[in-house]
Amino acid sequence: MQVTVSARHGHLSDEVQQQLKDKSEKLLHFFNRLTMIAVTVDLHRDPNGKLKVEILATAEHKHEFVGADEDDDVVVAFNKAAAHVKHQITHHKEKIQDHRRDADCGGNSAK
Repeated sequence: MQVTVSARHGHLSDEVQQQLKDKSEKLLHFFNRLTMIAVTVDLHRDPNGKLKVEILATAEHKHEFVGADEDDDVVVAFNKAAAHVKHQITHHKEKIQDHRRDADCGGNSAK
């Protein structure tokens, strides 16, 4: 799996980049079919003084999970965005697994 961390309107320290990469790789615990994770940090602060972090996680079969959030701190914003991605992954996994358990598929029909 490939993880990329990029910054707009500035530069992230190597320590912060490594921290974001390590946290991104933890998304594999939720869905091991991820093929790429791209983290983009927009260092241009909005009028409220917040930074924006976007996470794009690509999985097999052209599935994409996107999370974005804002905060004063890069790591806090990343954690919020990662929570959005985790929620999407969980929903996707439930959707994949539940298709086999439909009542319409037969199996337990009342006679």
